[in-house]
Amino acid sequence: MLKIAYSPIYKYQLPEGHRFPMIKYELIPEQLLYEGTISQENIFHPEPLSDDIILLTHDKTYWERLKSLDLDRKEIRNIGFPLREDLVYRGTHIAHGTLKCAEYAFEYGVAMNIAGGTHHSFRDRGEGFCLLNDIAIAANYLLAKKRVKKILVVDLDVHQGNGTAKIFENEPRVFTFSMHGERNYPTRKEKSDLDIGLPDKTGDEFYLKTLMETLPDLIRNQQPEIVFYLSGVDVLESDKLGRLSLSLQGCKERDRFVFMTCKTLGIPVAVSMGGGYSEQIATIVNAHSNTFRVATEVFF
Repeated sequence: MLKIAYSPIYKYQLPEGHRFPMIKYELIPEQLLYEGTISQENIFHPEPLSDDIILLTHDKTYWERLKSLDLDRKEIRNIGFPLREDLVYRGTHIAHGTLKCAEYAFEYGVAMNIAGGTHHSFRDRGEGFCLLNDIAIAANYLLAKKRVKKILVVDLDVHQGNGTAKIFENEPRVFTFSMHGERNYPTRKEKSDLDIGLPDKTGDEFYLKTLMETLPDLIRNQQPEIVFYLSGVDVLESDKLGRLSLSLQGCKERDRFVFMTCKTLGIPVAVSMGGGYSEQIATIVNAHSNTFRVATEVFF
């Protein structure tokens, strides 16, 4: 059974005119339920994450200041949206969703979070719409519980996973792979274990060829016991912030290749949604929904 992390808490309001399209978190499950790709039975509602699990990844001082809304103006500006208690609380639910998805992935082969992919969050600060790093939190939890000895992060959001790369720079049990737009945010990139920076306007053919030449060998060489897949759809040509040029079909085939590779090699995969900023909200919802549709086709 496909298990999907979602809670009404994922929905929240930002000031009118804010460019981050938050309504997608409400519309994606509605679309998937409407078309019959999933049922209510597939959805679980993650609770807020406990402090002790958050502190396996994040600096205690940062977490205490974040909870008390005590960040300074520069720190809040780097995050990119107003700092509010409900957003911090929301982040603990999302991070717990990704952690639970990892546990469900061991049972079902794949599990997916409607939100997550907050890969610009560092141990001691937030950036780029990211407060807590959900994948890093889930990965560190699995390591602390000795559930796994090796983890692979496959980050295919258009932006480099700089926070994740920095958090795990001295952790040999976690291999970070980021394939992203070379000239996109962040301007100052961290060093993942493997970075592939793509030129502006990269289309389906070159993108998929590069991924197909990289991922299977990477999994065979690293032999991870779980893959965390960040499936951002900001790689689309229609994306306002992306600078790459994938079609909807190309993005869907990217997801299919990741899922088929993991299934063929027997590696469970936990999925976080990541970014998507196309002009039309219908395009964003369709692209993200494709990830769930393909997961259902491949695994069930």
